[in-house]
Amino acid sequence: MKKLTSLICLIFALIMVMAPAAVAAAPYQTYTYSINGFALYSPDAYVPVQNMDYKYWGVDHAPGAIKDIVTDEKGNFYLIDATNNELIVLDSYLKLKFIIKNFVNDQGVPDGFTNPQGVFVTKDRIFVCDTDASRIVTFDLAGHFLSVIPQPESNLFTEGAAYKPIALAVDQYDRLYVVSSTTYQGIIVMTDEGVFTSFIGAQKVVANLWQLIWRRFQTDEQRALSESFISTEFNNISITSEGFIYVTTQSLDEAKQQSAIQGKDKSGDYAPVKMLNASGDEIMRRNGFYPPSGEVDVSNLSTDTLVGPSVITDVAVGPEKTWSIVDRKRSKVFTYDFDGNLLFAFGDTGIMLGNISIIQSICYQGDVLAILDGVNNSITTYKRTEYGDALVQALAYQNNRQYDLAINAWTEILKRNSNFDTAYIGIGQSLFRQGEYSEAIDYYQSAYDTANYSDAYKELRKEWISKYLFLLLAAVIVVIILFSKFLKYAAKVNYKTSITAGKRTYKQELLFAFHLMFHPFDGFWDLKHEKRGSVRAGLTIILITIISFYYQSIGQGYIMNPEGKYSSILVQFAAVLAPFFLWVVGNWCLTTLFEGEGSFKDIFIACSYSLAPVPLLIIPSTIFSNVITASETAIVSLLVTVGYLWLGLLLFFGMMVTHDYSLGKNVLTSLGTIVAMAFIMFLAILFTTLLGKVVSFVTNIIDEISYRI
Repeated sequence: MKKLTSLICLIFALIMVMAPAAVAAAPYQTYTYSINGFALYSPDAYVPVQNMDYKYWGVDHAPGAIKDIVTDEKGNFYLIDATNNELIVLDSYLKLKFIIKNFVNDQGVPDGFTNPQGVFVTKDRIFVCDTDASRIVTFDLAGHFLSVIPQPESNLFTEGAAYKPIALAVDQYDRLYVVSSTTYQGIIVMTDEGVFTSFIGAQKVVANLWQLIWRRFQTDEQRALSESFISTEFNNISITSEGFIYVTTQSLDEAKQQSAIQGKDKSGDYAPVKMLNASGDEIMRRNGFYPPSGEVDVSNLSTDTLVGPSVITDVAVGPEKTWSIVDRKRSKVFTYDFDGNLLFAFGDTGIMLGNISIIQSICYQGDVLAILDGVNNSITTYKRTEYGDALVQALAYQNNRQYDLAINAWTEILKRNSNFDTAYIGIGQSLFRQGEYSEAIDYYQSAYDTANYSDAYKELRKEWISKYLFLLLAAVIVVIILFSKFLKYAAKVNYKTSITAGKRTYKQELLFAFHLMFHPFDGFWDLKHEKRGSVRAGLTIILITIISFYYQSIGQGYIMNPEGKYSSILVQFAAVLAPFFLWVVGNWCLTTLFEGEGSFKDIFIACSYSLAPVPLLIIPSTIFSNVITASETAIVSLLVTVGYLWLGLLLFFGMMVTHDYSLGKNVLTSLGTIVAMAFIMFLAILFTTLLGKVVSFVTNIIDEISYRI
């Protein structure tokens, strides 16, 4: 009768799965990500003060003609007009100084630009990317021609590769870092005479295992036609006074880029902006709540043109190691500090002063930020506000190691924006460097900064250990001795129980779990045939497991749970009991059809005793999580993982001994149990959904009748 009942249940579940869905699928759930402390909601750091149209200079420029804008040490502006093939030079007040359109080259021949795209200015030279002419042309600051830097030559260039320089940067040693729109090997490094040095910073190419295996079986023709695994090319570049290079790209896979942002990936594999040293190593710090990538919260954007991650097209270096990137898609500017914390973001499309149709390029002119509108052909300059001045001043104090002054400056910022994480981190870093570790920890906690918190806590823990070393050692030794004595006592009780007959006491049934954990085959055999366990002891172990998970929820240290999230005891009951009984019921239904010797009670007791290692490892790991640093979290994770693996092995061997299965048959049965669990969950969801609709239907009828009566 029991086998027939189980068979009917499985057949009914199979029919319900194959039958057409009777209930409409639930709509997709959307998630809104909280951008904690982002300056999007803080006082403005920059405000627009002037909007200058190119027509002011008496030159007709087609929409989108101006491609790049930079400044020199004196505040002069340099613009590249790709349509009219000219370089426009303005003074610091946006008054026209001169235009370079035609020049006599080093061969004494009249020459000109061909679709120039980028410009860079040093203390004594102007470098122009003459893109379609595949060269770089240099001038002095007065506009006089100096030289032509031709296409570099090297065997590292692929055969037939085109050289299209669109942006460049020059370091203090006159090395050129050139971005070519058709070069995917990375940034081209060469001397100011055009001698090729190397490629640096090539984007990482990631192929999944299936793609690699499939290419092994492809012919040469198929490989040629298939998608190549090549790096994505860069689109812009900027350089700091120390020689660090910021590069941007917009050719990344949007899905992978968005996944990296929402996953808070700090590796930079799919980052649209990177920071390189002179050797090409990626050294960007990504210590912010999200990695520097522009917009991270796209769930509430409604128009199709604004869906997906930011399209980063330019980067500019600002004061006090700050740097800004341009989101061309949303016409926004995002500014970060050297550690990758977002300081502020602003910008939007529109016709009001300060709004930009499409941001083509940006540059800093001291305290002024200039934005080039690629559609309306205008420059909008933004002046730093009092809030922006305070922010830069705080960074200056911190960079100059004036920590007392930095604390005061960050405190003033918090008065204007109490939700600014970077200010809390700045105060914490200043206190940390002064040796005030306990106070620094409080500020790091306010910003959810686990990395700096860990460093401060590590120093604080050293002080505690130096004060209470002998007491701590004594406590550890006492705990070890007590636990070993308890295990010996449990072993002694279990041995006496095994050689005596009669009814087992509740204590004997509970202590038998310690024998079963270390001797699973003998333990599960005695559990079933010698009646060494019971339902009441099994329920006790389940209850202890639930309590241990609840303690883990509320008792984890800050490093493991910085946001202080926890679950109620009712949630923990459901989290433990639901999978437990799904396994028990699913295994019982399946094994009754495949000649399993265990009853429902036997399966329940065996499964409950299999949970015994979990609280023994969950509770110590939770206690340990309160005294660890970030580098030691792997130890806690290892303890929890060992507990789950131990549980899995006990569960597997318990079912094997309980049903007297061979190893192979037990593997098949275990897999079948997982499938049965899925069927049961489907039936439960279907039943509750239908029941809810029935209740709703009856309620509507009652309401309708009450209205009519």
